[in-house]
Amino acid sequence: MNTAHKLLLLITPILLASTSVTAKEGPDQYPNGSENFMTGALPPPGNYFINYLGYYQGDYRDNKGNKVPGLKVDATFDAMRFIHVTNQKILGGDWAVQAIVPLVYQRLHTPIPGIGTGSTFGLGDLVIDPLIIGWHFPPDWHLTVGLDIYLPTGKYSDTNPTDSIGANYYSFEPIVAFTYLNQSGFEVSAKLMYNLKTKNRDTDYQSGDEFHMDYLVGQHFGPWGVGLAGYYLTQTTDDQVNGHTAPPNGRRGKVFAYGPAIQYNYQGMSFVGSWNHETGVDNRFQGNKFFLKFVTGF
Repeated sequence: MNTAHKLLLLITPILLASTSVTAKEGPDQYPNGSENFMTGALPPPGNYFINYLGYYQGDYRDNKGNKVPGLKVDATFDAMRFIHVTNQKILGGDWAVQAIVPLVYQRLHTPIPGIGTGSTFGLGDLVIDPLIIGWHFPPDWHLTVGLDIYLPTGKYSDTNPTDSIGANYYSFEPIVAFTYLNQSGFEVSAKLMYNLKTKNRDTDYQSGDEFHMDYLVGQHFGPWGVGLAGYYLTQTTDDQVNGHTAPPNGRRGKVFAYGPAIQYNYQGMSFVGSWNHETGVDNRFQGNKFFLKFVTGF
């Protein structure tokens, strides 16, 4: 068996199992880096809309962090998030629910003969959360917990990865988010998540569970905020194919990303821009991600 054939056997199951909602960067359904300023502070009772417009470009990295020739992706995505904060209390905190609807345009370049490069557009995997609880501890601390549920609604093909947007499995993600914001405007925020996935029944591929977090360290000046933001992800269990550990070494992924973020608040609306540069990547795409986020109440 020559080197080219070995490479194709390695990357084909990766591609068939690695279809994300937002940036096609492995089996992610959550858009890492989407949360930064005030991520742990649930707003007062009411209805809210958040729009995440993003772009991602990256090259695939293997088990040793080396670039896989000819395997890269670029994607533009828009996720619409609807939040309803009720007047009800649970354990002393405000109870909220949410739904997220993502749309994705993706272009995937592969070295697989007969597949090559392709692009697709469509609905990604919907997200619902029936149980969000937020507490406020004056004057500086805020805490929110929740359970996001990802539904396999996205476009999917088990034979052509360039035609896939959805992951084709359910996942369940407990969340703990906090914000520290003192009177001088100094902020530290983080959103900690643990993603548990079900098996992809079409390929008998079980992606491993992951711990990941978004973070921000920033400073507010009147309506403006600036900071360092990014994300960290590490896979905690092995990928499995047909009930066996996927080579090499369970194909565990990891990534660390950092970059600038800026916020402007105006008449009940918030505008946030961020850039995340990825580094220290194994078994995932490595590249750059850009977000423009709009937040408002209605």
